[in-house]
Amino acid sequence: MTGPDDSGQEATFRFLADPATHGSRGPVERIDTAGAVVFLAGDDAYKVKRAVRFPFMDLSTLEKRREACEAEIAVNRDNAPGVYLAALPVVKTSGELTIGGEGEVVEWLCHMRRFDERATLDRIAEREGLSDALVDAIARAVRGAHARAPSRDGARAAAELETYIEQNDAAFAARPDLFPQAQARRLTRETRLAFAVARPTLLRRGREGFVRRGHGDLHLSNIALIAGEPVLFDAVEFSDAIASGDVLYDLAFLIMDLEARGLRRAANRLLNRYLAPEPPEALAGLAALPVFLSLRAAIRAKVEAARGDRLRDAEREAAFRLARGYFTLAAGFLAYVAPRLVAIGGLSGSGKSALGETLAPRLGRAPGALWLRSDAERKAMRGVAETVRLPADAYAPEATAAVYRRLEDKARRALGAGAAVVLDATFASGAARAAAGRAAAEVGVAFEGLFLEAPLAVRIDRVSSRGNDASDADRAVAERQSADPLAERGWSAVDASGTLGATVARAAARLGLEPDSIAGQGPGIT
Repeated sequence: MTGPDDSGQEATFRFLADPATHGSRGPVERIDTAGAVVFLAGDDAYKVKRAVRFPFMDLSTLEKRREACEAEIAVNRDNAPGVYLAALPVVKTSGELTIGGEGEVVEWLCHMRRFDERATLDRIAEREGLSDALVDAIARAVRGAHARAPSRDGARAAAELETYIEQNDAAFAARPDLFPQAQARRLTRETRLAFAVARPTLLRRGREGFVRRGHGDLHLSNIALIAGEPVLFDAVEFSDAIASGDVLYDLAFLIMDLEARGLRRAANRLLNRYLAPEPPEALAGLAALPVFLSLRAAIRAKVEAARGDRLRDAEREAAFRLARGYFTLAAGFLAYVAPRLVAIGGLSGSGKSALGETLAPRLGRAPGALWLRSDAERKAMRGVAETVRLPADAYAPEATAAVYRRLEDKARRALGAGAAVVLDATFASGAARAAAGRAAAEVGVAFEGLFLEAPLAVRIDRVSSRGNDASDADRAVAERQSADPLAERGWSAVDASGTLGATVARAAARLGLEPDSIAGQGPGIT
């Protein structure tokens, strides 16, 4: 490994740091990273690749840096067209440097449109957290990026993923001062086993088109809020192999980052919003999610350890604390948590979705349960957004029966992949409630059905106050609804006439959850 040796680039760095270069009297801000130096001047940003060579990235020659700059523009332009502008040469003419023009090319840079550095999602999360609307927008942005991304070979991606296990093992073994060796060896053994179990699923998903040339470095710091929308930037450009993999492995970096920050509720919502439009067969990928999350955390652990070696004093210790925290998180993601099915029924306005959203982060393994909603599924089956109002025929008995069959199919697949599931539907008929219980029995997991009850006046008030919601139920629907008497095995009535907090407390007691565990926060390390 060759670290930064950019003495030959110093003239370029001085040139770009000079306000006169940019026709400005204002200061130019310089940001240094291990692989690049970024100069912020007015509305522009210029990134110069350092002349470095690592096992995973070689930028040691001018030609390689040109290729890297052109690749960075190419791989990021689809997701951030207003940010990534062009790869430009730094040219020397008569001893003077210019950006572009004729002369001897001495360096290459990425020219980007500058955005507010305070608008990256890591900073927003630190200041104010992430709203539900923002998490939903992130899910849409990531889904869009994955839909545009070219497919890649699943077998090759799986083989590449397997090498990360051994690379992590070597990195942990080299740092006994940071990573307890017995725990490191156990993590490697458990990761190998988890990967071996998931491998057939990964190969099948590769054949089904779920392996793409993704972002590769998808964490909160690499998403910015620009003009009110989340924009993905700084994707991996130097290695197609590193950036390619299962779409859930790409998403797992972001979920892991949220978990590390203690934002379990946001992590759970992100996963659910990402998966909501997917067909049932896509849920098989949940079997690999624990190993995806663990690998992402383990890689961050060794990266932070290496970063700490370049720092001093308090900053160094802070990086090492992060490294240990990510290491602990990596092991925790592989801990077994038995899947279970929780069905939440009730007439419109009884509070099913509010309860389901609150319970989902606290059920099952990280980042919580898959939350399957009949309202959202009905819209997905019609190919429309959740807030689009459907015509009456979408609620005909045969259409509703198809929605319930799809929900049960998804639940069985997710449970079979080891995930906990929350089923959120009216479940007004005894047949529908019995079918939910059978779905759990077929997979061999625990089942609990909660049927929420609230007076008509309360339900009408709730449906009347909804806005921008997946449910199309209104006052008229609430008034004409009725339910079969509750008699099915595994189901119990829950009083939902009061506040959400009171309903949650009653539901938690039925499910054996500690009331304090419903806060929706993950373990957190930052």
